[in-house]
Amino acid sequence: RLEGLFYEKANDVVLEMLKENKALLHESTIVHSYPHDWRTGKPLIYRATPQWFCSIDPIRSKLLDEINRVKWTPEWGQKRIYNMIRDRGDWCISRQRAWGVPIPIFYAEDETPIINKAVFDHIAKLFKEHGSNIWFSSEAKDLLPAGYTNAHSPNGVFRKETDIMDVWFDSGSSHAGVLKNRGMKFPADLYLEGSDQYRGWFNSSLIISVAVFGVAPYQQIVSHGFVTDGKGEKMSKSKGNGLDPNKVASTFGADILRLWAATAAYQDDVRISEDILKGTSETYRKIRNTFKFLLGNLADGEQGFFDPKKDTPTSLATVDQYILATLEKVTNTVIAAYDSFDFAGAMMALTNFVSVDLSAFYCDITKDILYCEAKDSLRRRQVQSTIFLCVDALMRLFNPILPFTMDEVFHTVYPEAKGSPQLFDFPKVRHLFSEDVLNEYAAVLKVRSDVLKSLELARSSGLIGSAQEATVTLHVHGPLARKALQALSEAELARYFIVSHVHLVDHKVGDSYESSDVLVERHSGVRCDRCWNYFDELKDVEGNHLCDRCLDAVGE
Repeated sequence: RLEGLFYEKANDVVLEMLKENKALLHESTIVHSYPHDWRTGKPLIYRATPQWFCSIDPIRSKLLDEINRVKWTPEWGQKRIYNMIRDRGDWCISRQRAWGVPIPIFYAEDETPIINKAVFDHIAKLFKEHGSNIWFSSEAKDLLPAGYTNAHSPNGVFRKETDIMDVWFDSGSSHAGVLKNRGMKFPADLYLEGSDQYRGWFNSSLIISVAVFGVAPYQQIVSHGFVTDGKGEKMSKSKGNGLDPNKVASTFGADILRLWAATAAYQDDVRISEDILKGTSETYRKIRNTFKFLLGNLADGEQGFFDPKKDTPTSLATVDQYILATLEKVTNTVIAAYDSFDFAGAMMALTNFVSVDLSAFYCDITKDILYCEAKDSLRRRQVQSTIFLCVDALMRLFNPILPFTMDEVFHTVYPEAKGSPQLFDFPKVRHLFSEDVLNEYAAVLKVRSDVLKSLELARSSGLIGSAQEATVTLHVHGPLARKALQALSEAELARYFIVSHVHLVDHKVGDSYESSDVLVERHSGVRCDRCWNYFDELKDVEGNHLCDRCLDAVGE
């Protein structure tokens, strides 16, 4: 009554049989979760059939030892795969599919599986010569070694296994073909894949390599999450919420797509949308515009581009050293971040340096030097030399993430050079500057922040228009910043705050802040028509009012 009956229809027949035999105690309907095929959506039923297994117990302790030896990024990956291996049973390596990599087993007439090295070697040779398809296109007798006999097949009849290997066995053995058979470095430095591979490729590769070679096939693992849409939902064609990377690259540029990936917390699932990419575009625009300013001020018109071999001075000003010391610290931070696959940390350090230290501070205060000093003056060459060192280092540091943009920078800085910044040496960790320089810089920045607050208040009250209309009287609280500012020339001190004059005093004045007291007054002098700074006296040259510095520059 049950033979050949579809299992869903068989349920009713079984119930009837139980009733007929008075063996049914109770009948009711229960709603419960049920496995379904993900592609067709149809329900599944499991059948117990013979399978091939890989035994884990003999190598479990070695597997766990290797897991502890490997470096895992993120660190929770170690615990995740450790628990999987510790608790997993034997690995079922056979699958019932129409095509795949066959399990090279023959069965004798009494169904005894033939596990024989000579047979395996012969099959391996056939596969190498003809590919694995020969298993499906040839009969069993043609696949066995010539003249092969077996006591379990007195009539010489054999059949071949129809199951195929689990695909994870295929991919898990890739290290043998890719590295071992080619004489390349083994174990590999790195395996990089999605977080689902703790159950897949990372897992199967580990088991096979330890079973065969006694060691994990990788020195370290880096895993990442998945890309979701702007709402955090999985992307799918049916939902229509996917983003085509080619379209994104053509719309925003490949470097912006790369910058988004580098700034994302890739260890977890990450969101992407046009709005998110627009935010990334703003970060990119800040980087690009800063490079444009730096490169523009390395160009010297008819004299060509700044040449570090002949234009670099023998000494630098204090503020130049501040920036180069900060650049050195950022470089060391970025190298460490790259080494630990912390791309977001590397980009944060670089973009902060570009936006805060370079754009908002150094470029801002040195415009007066770059625009108004004589072209070949010592101070201008000092600033250009500092800019060149920053551009050269940043080009190399940004290059792994923004290769197309840095290629533009490279051909601007080295117009005669061929090739790419990809061929340049990457910066190395250095400690040329002491921590004292950075501490001094930080102290000066705090005082500058106080002055900028007072200037903004003076501007909003109508006391001044631009900051260059101001004279600042300043009382610095801390000895570190006070000593640093006192060592500056009058002109350099004024540039730090982009005002026309600064008086340093040793008593309280004006508004009190954390690091200083600041008094802002309107300068009573006359504005230079060239540099726009105010002076008590100016020279009248054919109707133009010029300060001594501008007069010298124009004269030259």
